[in-house]
Amino acid sequence: MGKPKIHTMKELSKAIRISRPTLARYFEDETSVLPSTAEKISKALEDVDYVYNFLATRQNRKSTGLIGVVIPQFEDLFYASLLDSIEVAARSAGFMMITQCSYGASDSEERAMRKLRSMNVDGAIIAPLGPGSGSEEVRKASGDFPIVFVDSQPAELLANTDFVGTDNTNSIGLMVDYLCRTGDAPVYLSMPTLNANAVERRDAYFHHMKERGQTGEMIPTSEGMETWQFERFGFEVMDVHFGQGHYSDATILCANDRIAIGAIRAANTHGLISRSGASPQALRIAGHDDHPLSRYIYPSITTVAQEVDGIGADSVRLLLDRIKTGGGDGNQTLLRDAVLKIRESA
Repeated sequence: MGKPKIHTMKELSKAIRISRPTLARYFEDETSVLPSTAEKISKALEDVDYVYNFLATRQNRKSTGLIGVVIPQFEDLFYASLLDSIEVAARSAGFMMITQCSYGASDSEERAMRKLRSMNVDGAIIAPLGPGSGSEEVRKASGDFPIVFVDSQPAELLANTDFVGTDNTNSIGLMVDYLCRTGDAPVYLSMPTLNANAVERRDAYFHHMKERGQTGEMIPTSEGMETWQFERFGFEVMDVHFGQGHYSDATILCANDRIAIGAIRAANTHGLISRSGASPQALRIAGHDDHPLSRYIYPSITTVAQEVDGIGADSVRLLLDRIKTGGGDGNQTLLRDAVLKIRESA
């Protein structure tokens, strides 16, 4: 015969003869009860079929111990790294992370925010999409719990919200300075305008080029290429240009490493990447972010590294400050500097 099915903690308390408050403490944190009691409960649970309902026990509490996180893409390794750093910081503070994905679409972002509101999370960390997307649902949510925006600036910082990210003006400046010092001034391959980073990095490029007395140049892209498939975007744009003989010996600064990966693939397709190492590479391609794969493709990508662990830790710290204080006036914006990573591509 199978183990007896237990549906509630009240039934469990009666079945294994342990008080409900002691069981509640045990399921929250095994170390909060005496070792002998924890061992007794653990052995008793082996003889019954019981699953602790984490969410149900928190619905009527002042604090659920849950932090919601919304990102645009699960498959993007930058966001995977960011999630990892947020989870580590949240767990060390005694909170559990609930992750939602907007899949780069406004309606999905709105659904994600409604879901977090329905789960009564204590706060949320959001990597927002472009201006206006999901803004009404985010506004409603900010009245329920504090929010920290991360990675890309929101259209506006609402009451009870903060922002943590990379100083794009500084990071693009580092790369423009390096490329101008070591070779031809860069032309710029922008990213699709899907969040604020696209605009900030493009504007930073032209700002720093002007500071150096240079005229900036954007690589033309086709209409209707607003996609989160950045590698495909970089490949398709540069495959056309390289096929027409354009930019084959240029210095190209890409808005992010995923676009640079696609551009390098196109350059390899057209035989523009030397593998002998005998002479300097005419075509130079640089990126931004220090994507986890950027150091392992050929040629490895010269880029600027965002401090992902610091961004994740800062976002959790600001969120917990607001949770503990019940919000507060004003907004905080924390921008971390990036670090130049010189590799083979430029």
